[in-house]
Amino acid sequence: MTRNRKRLFLFLFVLGLMLFLAGCATEGPLAAPGVSLTVDPAGEPEQVSTGVQLLVLLTVLSIAPAILSLATSFTRIVIVLSLLRNAIGTPTIPPNQVLIGLALLLTFFVMAPIYNQINEQALQPYSEGEIAQEVAFARASEPLRAFMFAQTREKDLQLFVSMSEMDRPETPADIPTVVLLPAFVISELRAAFIMGFAIYIPFLIIDMVVSSILLAMGMMMLPPPLISLPFKILLFVMVDGWYLIARSLMVSFL
Repeated sequence: MTRNRKRLFLFLFVLGLMLFLAGCATEGPLAAPGVSLTVDPAGEPEQVSTGVQLLVLLTVLSIAPAILSLATSFTRIVIVLSLLRNAIGTPTIPPNQVLIGLALLLTFFVMAPIYNQINEQALQPYSEGEIAQEVAFARASEPLRAFMFAQTREKDLQLFVSMSEMDRPETPADIPTVVLLPAFVISELRAAFIMGFAIYIPFLIIDMVVSSILLAMGMMMLPPPLISLPFKILLFVMVDGWYLIARSLMVSFL
């Protein structure tokens, strides 16, 4: 029965494709009850330009999640929160949905001033027709590039400038975004791992103390993480850990 359904679906698909191609080969529209399909060539250059712009817009929207995770503060925040979860010893608590949601909220908070600059300098003038699309894109990229320059190490920037074999830039404006973005990402990864190392130290000390006590008591068959987990959670709650982590992340971008 399943094979018959697959064959029927394949037959209908091929039939629909043949009808579509037949309609494209004719000058008139392809009509069906309540449905009409026409394929008109773009005779004007403006129509071709509009189609290309629409294609570019769809492409940008498809890579928007990658831009959000790599060109903003999201990378550092989500890595630090993930390392914190592993340091405590609860790989699934908080769940991934909560962790990513918190990282997104903190990212929106950090990037809010930059978004306001983009809105005032590019989006509002472009929506009112005061500037062209190219000018709006250039103005929108300036605040984001300034943010990335502020968080990027000079050493990482020099690496990609030399690898790109470009002329020595005189000003930051001479550095293209395709060179700035990977340098910013590896700088964020370095900063996130440094913060994660500092987070690991107190929890590691608790694990070592608990392991030493269990070894001294001769309880070698009892897993140390099982005993140390409540103490690590208690320590994290007593020092108001979520407040300290959120504050440290926010301050690190100032």
